[in-house]
Amino acid sequence: MSYIEKKYKQKINEIFEELPSLENHLIELLERNSIKVVDEVAQVCAQFNKNINLILRKYYPEIKEIKDKLEIKSVLKFYYDLIDKLTDLVRNIENFQKIDPEYYDKLIEFIDDKENLISGKYKTICSQELTAFYDPTSRANLEKIIAEKFLSKSKEYFTFGSLEEEIKKIAKVAGANQVSINHVDEASKKELESANSIISYSVPDENDKEILGKIGAELKQYLESKKYYVVVEPSLIITNAKLLADNNKKAI
Repeated sequence: MSYIEKKYKQKINEIFEELPSLENHLIELLERNSIKVVDEVAQVCAQFNKNINLILRKYYPEIKEIKDKLEIKSVLKFYYDLIDKLTDLVRNIENFQKIDPEYYDKLIEFIDDKENLISGKYKTICSQELTAFYDPTSRANLEKIIAEKFLSKSKEYFTFGSLEEEIKKIAKVAGANQVSINHVDEASKKELESANSIISYSVPDENDKEILGKIGAELKQYLESKKYYVVVEPSLIITNAKLLADNNKKAI
């Protein structure tokens, strides 16, 4: 294990060790069964976002050992789902100004079951992803599927594997409330003739240019790190996805 890999693994573990205190505070808020805690819940969610995004963007890409990747990915998947659940809670409260008390209970159960979920459900999912990614036969099958989808110009070109997941997570962490990935339309091809995919995103306040710009910048940085060429517009990113088959090895 390289020095940088060892150092970043330690950084990841330190962040993971800090998160249970946030979970305890979150449970205290949820146990109040009140929509009045929505702002505090949103703040906790933002803190989870910040920490998970730091791991995902800075530290995790340097981890090479499969065993370590499996352990880290399993924990990250738990927090991905927790962030999604909290985002839905906040959105529902803001939209309807009420929530079923069972919603709070289910969230508390989810947090309390963290260790079982990580060691069971999430580790199984991550193990399958990593096995499929690094096993030569599975890789060949995956690349065949990618090629077929590309040739058929499927609108669901990105609807499998971790690439779509990471794109959506990055956008949501940056502030997007909706993200979709589709085959490019003819109008968008004027921006990028070789374009094959378009990533659309929206934010709660469509006039918030700062958040829209931040989302676009972060997605652009991520995609360019995967060797894609992108064009950024205020609420979407147009990508040249022809390199996916060559660069998919970097997606996990």
